[in-house]
Amino acid sequence: MNKTVLIIDDELDLRELLKLTLAKMSISAIAVETVTEAKTELKQRSFDLCLTDMRLPDGSGLDLVAYVQKHHPQLPIAVLTAYGNVELAVEALKLGAFDFLSKPVKLSRLRSLISNALSLPDAAHIENMINGPLLLGDSQHMQNIRQQITKVARSQAPMYISGESGTGKELAARSIHQQSPRAKNLFAPVNCGAIPSNLMESEFFGHLKGSFTGAIEDKMGLFQAASGGTLFLDEVADLPLDMQVKLLRAIQEKRVRPVGSESEVEVDVRLISATHKNLQDAVMEGTFRSDLFYRLNVIDLHMPSLRQRPEDIEPLTEEFLKHLRSNGESVELSKPALDVLRCYNFPGNVRELENILERAATLCENNRIEVTDLKLNGDSGREEQSKVDRPERRQPAEINSLDDHLEEIEKEILLDTLERSRWNKTAAAKKLGISFRSIRYRLQKLGLDD
Repeated sequence: MNKTVLIIDDELDLRELLKLTLAKMSISAIAVETVTEAKTELKQRSFDLCLTDMRLPDGSGLDLVAYVQKHHPQLPIAVLTAYGNVELAVEALKLGAFDFLSKPVKLSRLRSLISNALSLPDAAHIENMINGPLLLGDSQHMQNIRQQITKVARSQAPMYISGESGTGKELAARSIHQQSPRAKNLFAPVNCGAIPSNLMESEFFGHLKGSFTGAIEDKMGLFQAASGGTLFLDEVADLPLDMQVKLLRAIQEKRVRPVGSESEVEVDVRLISATHKNLQDAVMEGTFRSDLFYRLNVIDLHMPSLRQRPEDIEPLTEEFLKHLRSNGESVELSKPALDVLRCYNFPGNVRELENILERAATLCENNRIEVTDLKLNGDSGREEQSKVDRPERRQPAEINSLDDHLEEIEKEILLDTLERSRWNKTAAAKKLGISFRSIRYRLQKLGLDD
């Protein structure tokens, strides 16, 4: 089936260039000069892609992006911006633009953008992904997450996924990738905290043979390896400041320079980043660049903790049990053990639930997990976990301010960890997975630094 693209630009030369490029790709094009003409065309026929300039005689490309999002939400629209006008490009992405191109237009980038836009998965593929095994749970929280993922997967904008450890941030990133036009290409996950700082630039951008001691051959970096696909930067808050500068440039220019090379290489990746830390706090503390934060956080997605969706504990447990074996046989869970899991607080979220069940499957007898096999209560692991055991907290109806409630929870966690660490702040910070500077900042913020 022949594809048709709507071009909106008041420069005749650029319209002709775009039409010629599309014709060479066997794609039809209709070109107009104004927002008004574009809206008329959109009412009269269907298109597969819109390419619009940012500045138009009777309005802005942003107006057209908003119009398309409201009246034709399934239609991808990309904007052309003046070189270096990053702020407008980011604003367009936040409004729902599929992607953007800087002028002067590079034909290789244009062809890549067009191919990606016209490769968006069909409704059947998206429905299969929504109901697939990646993100389990029937709670309203998870239904909302899956709906958000379906929407943002169509965009090429950088994404930031926040949430506690173990909530499934990488699974969300994979789901976004698999519902995107990049699904046939590589999804490359990397833990920023696991790469030694002296090797980080080489890992991200590659290197040439002999560029440093140990570089015995040319190596392709993650940006090049994932070109055409998705690069997932987990624990992005752990990036050192000098690497943050280079990452920012790579995002803005869509080009990287391998270590030891004098030339740059074009790359085409969708960047998704995540961390369990609070990036805004890191910006305030000076450990994370604000300009990089705003480039990564064009679209944000927050993964709920398991405590926020307790109704998902049972279906998650059932799914994990399908894959567990004890002495080569399937494992079942007793009702008292399930009741204990329902009452447990899960500080480690879904990952902790999975680990608890794996351990219990190894320890249980007669292929049946009992309460004592769960070992949820300290060293003995013999007492049942119950709601009485957990710290009493105000019920939602009693909460007057969400910020105040979250501060109370944060204060409770900090005090508990400090007490268990005998008020050794360095040890407490290590247990919480944050820096000493961060714990000191949090204590000062909550009035606990006495």
